[in-house]
This record gives sequence, structure tokens and C-alpha cells, in this order.
Amino acid sequence: MITRFIFSLIISLLTFFSTAQAFPQLNPFAGNHVTALPHDEMEQLESVYSHINRFYIRDVTDKKLFENAMEGMLANLDPHSSYLNKEEMEKLKSTADGKFGGIGIEIIPDKIGALRVISPIDDTPAKKAGIKPGDLIIRINGDAVQDMTLQEAVTAIRGEPGTKVKLLIIREGTPKPINLEVERAIIHVQSVKSRMLPDSYGYVRISFFQEPVKESIIAAIKKLKHESNGKLKGIVLDLRGNPGGLLGPAIDTADLFLDSKKLKKNKLIVYTKGRLKQLQVRAEAEPGDIASGLPMVVLINVGSASGSEIVAGALQDHHRALILGKKSFGKGSVQTVFPITKDSAIKLTTALYYTPNGRSIQAEGIVPDITVPDLEVKYPESNDFDFLTESSLGNHLMNGNIKKFKAKMKARKKTLKEMQKLSKEDYQLYEAVNALRAQGVR
Repeated sequence: MITRFIFSLIISLLTFFSTAQAFPQLNPFAGNHVTALPHDEMEQLESVYSHINRFYIRDVTDKKLFENAMEGMLANLDPHSSYLNKEEMEKLKSTADGKFGGIGIEIIPDKIGALRVISPIDDTPAKKAGIKPGDLIIRINGDAVQDMTLQEAVTAIRGEPGTKVKLLIIREGTPKPINLEVERAIIHVQSVKSRMLPDSYGYVRISFFQEPVKESIIAAIKKLKHESNGKLKGIVLDLRGNPGGLLGPAIDTADLFLDSKKLKKNKLIVYTKGRLKQLQVRAEAEPGDIASGLPMVVLINVGSASGSEIVAGALQDHHRALILGKKSFGKGSVQTVFPITKDSAIKLTTALYYTPNGRSIQAEGIVPDITVPDLEVKYPESNDFDFLTESSLGNHLMNGNIKKFKAKMKARKKTLKEMQKLSKEDYQLYEAVNALRAQGVR
């Protein structure tokens, strides 16, 4: 019997669009395992507190001083650990149902003192304003980001729907900083979209892992099968710019395309390693493949992180799909939220993600099977000159299967025209369809 140990407390989102639940029973002071506080270091902390209290130019409340101390203690561990006050706890909870306020970006602190954009989420103000993965935010409403904590920067970006936030952005390949003014909105994330591609191939786009992604994917595949009149040839699963989301829906997504009955001894989707066994995850595939073994290509890029990397890594390790695009972000750490008081908590990195074959995602990412840059394709203007062929010659013999030949040529010309259009719109998707047509994942 296949067992799936999934803890709902585990989160796999970047920065402030995280969603997690607390694990209150893990109390470091419970029982006999009391962590002794280091005497010398505590004396130093007390001395610092005393000097600030007595000599700092302004009065600072004890609450503020100790919140600052906790923020600094966590912020210097890694980019994803942080202290959550009451306001930040409420913001954390607001993302669970895919409806939250802001501009719709995933960010992470960068070593140069800026905020690096992992990805703008589909159909959000950030995406519409032209923010791209890899952009560096250096000013928010005129204030330098390097002078802010991460939570202060997040608070500055968020605000009432309808109000605007001004961002100064550095972009690779752009000689001057870019000024953007983005109008905030309530972010409604439509996680799953689908459509038919040329030559009876299907396209499924997942922009964010949240509930009910599994049900939405099932509905999308069913719709594609219907639209293709039962002749669906293959599927492109687009995870580009998907920054992560909830762990459960990400595992469910991979499981939809992995049939445990067709896997060998290794039926893993993902597992984690950490110091505490209570926080470790081990998820395995279950019977059934919603796509019935149809060829698959998964698209990824630098904006694909966390949950996206779990899905891509699982399908790649089990040879279920060909991974195409550019190397993913490499966010392979697990954060757990521990309550401190009824109005505060800490988000702490507690484990690392591993693919079924034991590859660590952290800081490495998923390397595609086929690297394809995101190119802009332009075709030369057509001319009236046609090369000489047999059919151009006078008194040439007619093809014996001329009627069948003409019908096939008409269908091929239609597909060729659709593919040419697709190559202009989205070159990576165009190459994904070519990979499926070549049966490269068989």
C-alpha cells in the first residue's frame, strides 16, 4: 500500500507569497530537551540593549527592539527564514485561497542589496506592467531597498487596491534603470489554463500551485481530449514563470501523470531531508495516469521555482516527460511556520527537497533535457519566386493519388501556417510541439 506522508505545514513558496500552517506541537522547550542559552552571548545582548535604551537619540520601545533582534536573527540565516508579526501573519494566511492584495510578484533578497524578481504571476498588475524574471528592484516609492528589511519592502509594495507603487528596476541588457508605476489590485490567480495547439497537441499552463489545481488539470485534459475528437497526440505542460505554491497541489500535479504501476521500485515524487524526522516529507506516486501515457514536454525557465521544480524533477527522473527550456531557479528548501505568540510566528528553513533519483534542487535547479532560449522569430517577406519542381514542368505526369495527396497537402499547409504563427508568438512552445511531433519522449 502506497503511503504519502504530506505535512500541510510545509511550504514551498518564495518570500511573501508563502502559505503555510503552524506546527505547534514542535516546542523546543518541551520535555527535557531545553536548549541552554549561552551565557556570554546573552550578556552581550543585554549590554547592547542597555546602551540603546540609555543613549540612542530617540526612545525605542522594548517591543520594537526585540522584534528587530528577532528579525535580524532570522534574516541572516538564509533568504527564506523570517520573523512574522501580526500583520505579516495575516498576509501569509491571505494567500492560501489564491486571492490576495498586491501586484503579483515573487521576490527574494539579492546579495547586492536589491530585491530580485523570481517571476511575475500570470494576469497580475506586475505581469501587465512588463516586470520580468531576474529584474532587480532597487527603489520602492523612491526609497532605497538596501535600507529596508525584506518585510518592510514587502509592506511597501503591497497596499490598497487601486493605489499605485513606483518601482525602479535594473534589468540585464538594459543600459538604464527602468521606472515603472504599477497599480495594486486584489490578485485572483487562475492557476490552470489550456488550449489546443497545432496538429492535435494539447497545452496546459499552470501559473501557481494552489487548491484546486488537481481538479482544474483533470478538467483541462478532459476538455482537450474532447476538442481533439479523442485524437489528442501529446501534451505540453507549461511551468515557466511558476514560482511555486502549496506543496500538496504540486505533488498532486506530478502524480496525475505518473502511474505507480508502470514505475519500477522507485515510486517517489519528492522527499525531503532535515534535522528532524517529524518534518520530513516522502511522497509517492499512486496508480493511474490522466494522460494515458501520451508524450509530454514540460517547459521551464528561470522563473520556475519550488513546486514547479518538484513536478519537473519527478517527471524527468521517471522519464515521463522531456524537459525543455532554460534551467530553473533552484529554490529547493522547505520552510515551516512555528507560532511564537498568538499574533506572531517565525518562518524557518527546516529541510531540503530532493527529486526521486536523489538530486537536490537547492541552488542547482532542474537542468532541461533540451535547452531552448526564448527567441524572437522573424520571417523574411515572401516573394513571388518559386523554385523549379517537377510539377512546374510542361506535360508533367499527374500523381496517381492526386485527390488524397491534395487533401494531405491542405492539412499540412494549415499545420505549417499554424506552427509558423506559433514560432513568432512563443518560440519555446513552438520547439516543445516539434519535440512532441518527433516523439522525443518515447
